[in-house]
Amino acid sequence: MIEPVPLTDGVILRPATKQDAEALLRAYTRNRDHLRRWEPRRSKEFYTLAGQAHRLKDLLEQRAAGRAMPWVLADGDEIVGRMTVNTIVRGPFLSADLGYWTDAEYTGRGLTTRAVMEVCRMADQDLGLHRIAAATLLDNVASQGVLRKAGFETVGMSPRYLEIDGKWQDHRLFQRILNDRPAM
Repeated sequence: MIEPVPLTDGVILRPATKQDAEALLRAYTRNRDHLRRWEPRRSKEFYTLAGQAHRLKDLLEQRAAGRAMPWVLADGDEIVGRMTVNTIVRGPFLSADLGYWTDAEYTGRGLTTRAVMEVCRMADQDLGLHRIAAATLLDNVASQGVLRKAGFETVGMSPRYLEIDGKWQDHRLFQRILNDRPAM
């Protein structure tokens, strides 16, 4: 079982639960404009309790199957960010992708960097992964700084990598090698 980790200023990083749907809805609604530039376009359903409950159910099913590990950044009862290790591949690859966001009111405090570092530690020690990849829009300098501070290295650029804010956009690709243990 992955335990909650205190980060800073009362914020903890903890595994997501099905009870987080309402707090996630508040967080996404509060950060709708802040996140628009960095995320896919969201449907009206996304901004409903049913929509968030459905997304959580899917993520928790992926966690149970060993394909993802979703966390939330919580400040009391409020969610102020998310971290998700997804597309976990076992075997000789032992790799996954990292996605994350932080509430607009919590940026610039080092919170995201600390959370990414903790997620990498848990991906290594608890999930047994070898590598984590992440991608940012080319102009997302803040997120690139987070990744570099957390030990990621740039590995390239991918044209039209993801559909973000309604259009296919180029991304800078990063990776962090977590360990050199043999794959089991």
